[in-house]
Amino acid sequence: MKGREALGRSRGGFSTKIHLVADRRCRPIATLISPGRHADSPYFRRVLERVRIVRRGLGRPRKRPGRVLADKAYSSRGNRAYLRRRGIKAVIPIKKDQRANRLRQGRRGGRPPGFDAERYKERNTAERCVNKLRGHRAVALRTDKRARIYQGTIDVASIRIWLRDPT
Repeated sequence: MKGREALGRSRGGFSTKIHLVADRRCRPIATLISPGRHADSPYFRRVLERVRIVRRGLGRPRKRPGRVLADKAYSSRGNRAYLRRRGIKAVIPIKKDQRANRLRQGRRGGRPPGFDAERYKERNTAERCVNKLRGHRAVALRTDKRARIYQGTIDVASIRIWLRDPT
């Protein structure tokens, strides 16, 4: 039951994680919630599949961002392969254990994935977007019992953020 309602017990008690895609102006583009005890990496594809960027003129909305800036939680071989197949550049640092495993394999470990440290400094836009969402009390406290209602609360908060800064 708790998994369906996106509640998970962790060290701090019951919690819910918000996975999101944000643009450079800290506005949420796609959001997804999960129980607090779940890992981040399995939700990477799901949240990216929700991306829809409306074009100014005619045409279908874009479904692929130019590049993805993510933290180490999303650094897995599967996520990188997914981005490579879709033609999206990844700016994701490598975990220490993944690096050690690659080096232990020697020549079979292959080359390390590229990483642009200067571009990675822009990743704080996602953190600032989460802070904007948490500025809404109902999102920060999760006063809603049902997951779909809480997702709707996040969507309403996202709409308010977009209305404050539309262009």
